[in-house]
Amino acid sequence: MERVAIIGASMTQFGQRDAWVRELLAEAGEACLDDAGVSGDDLDHLYVSNMASGEFEGQTGVPNALAHDLGAMPAYTQRVDQTSSSGGAGTYAAWQSVASGASDLTMLVGGEKMTHRTTPEATDVIASLTHPVEYKHGVTLPSFAGLTARHYLEKYDAPRESLGKVAVKNHANGVDNPHAQFRKEVDLETVLDSPIVADPLRLYDFCPITDGSAALLLCPESEAEQYVDDYSVITGIAGATDTHVVHERDDPTTMGGVVESGEQAYEMAGLGPDDVDVAELHDMFTILEFLQMEGLGFAEPGEAWQAVEDGRTERDGELPINTSGGLKSKGHPLGASGVAQAYEIHKQVTGDAGPRQVDAEVGLACNVGGFGNCVTTTILEEP
Repeated sequence: MERVAIIGASMTQFGQRDAWVRELLAEAGEACLDDAGVSGDDLDHLYVSNMASGEFEGQTGVPNALAHDLGAMPAYTQRVDQTSSSGGAGTYAAWQSVASGASDLTMLVGGEKMTHRTTPEATDVIASLTHPVEYKHGVTLPSFAGLTARHYLEKYDAPRESLGKVAVKNHANGVDNPHAQFRKEVDLETVLDSPIVADPLRLYDFCPITDGSAALLLCPESEAEQYVDDYSVITGIAGATDTHVVHERDDPTTMGGVVESGEQAYEMAGLGPDDVDVAELHDMFTILEFLQMEGLGFAEPGEAWQAVEDGRTERDGELPINTSGGLKSKGHPLGASGVAQAYEIHKQVTGDAGPRQVDAEVGLACNVGGFGNCVTTTILEEP
């Protein structure tokens, strides 16, 4: 099986954008092609990660439209929808297309247009991924987050402040990300005094509603130097699912999909948690950063909060987490988030992250759908 390289990457401005999803996708796609110095008609495959363009703006058929906009005909196109982990699933699909030999040049573009809808409308679209019985009773992902956070804090005697420090850290990192939705530091007092959304979680424990897009260009590693001098290699990638109904899990603080996808990705790469130099985790809610740290082996169960308290996940710590600002500061356009995570890790391992740069040869991205219902974990290395 051919090893796969990322030879181009791009990310648009995240936030409230005066553009529809088709325009956002084209913006990222064109920038990614430019990054690698290729044209649209060089592409064999074109994948689009998108959760809900139909629900948000009545736009379907976005991969075909993007092929037209990029001049990529007659490339094969496909939309990848795996809820809020669509970007990670798209990365997996794009990797498979090259690793299998079906394509020599594949582009993945992830994007979502959300901010033109009200918060209740957007929340309702996102909540539709829950089990129909849960949805009927008004269960939303924020409510799951609040219940799980309360359970975690009580089970492990963790201080409420530790969750707030995740938000403080990620906002500080986002200041140096020119594409981030929020480039403003916040202090712990502001986080803890913000309005309650789902007790014990408050406004600053949640990511925003966001428009934006990101893109990756993939080819066989053996051909990467024909295009660029600097590239990253996908050495491990895997996806997994967990129960659709959250209350059926033995322990809601253990995300089985994170554990399983992480173990498979580590095995494929021949690495372990201690080999990872930088990680992008899906912090849609601050509690998810704890759960993924533990599920991926970066901390023992119940000890992620202590790693945050000790500063080990800061940009100058032992394992920098969410150097991009994470979903919390960078923003969370559903279909783009997993692609933007890979973009950040690609930039880190190629030494092109600017003021966010850390010492990194191996990076990991974990993209979570729903409340751990589906997960993709990707490991990137320098060649």
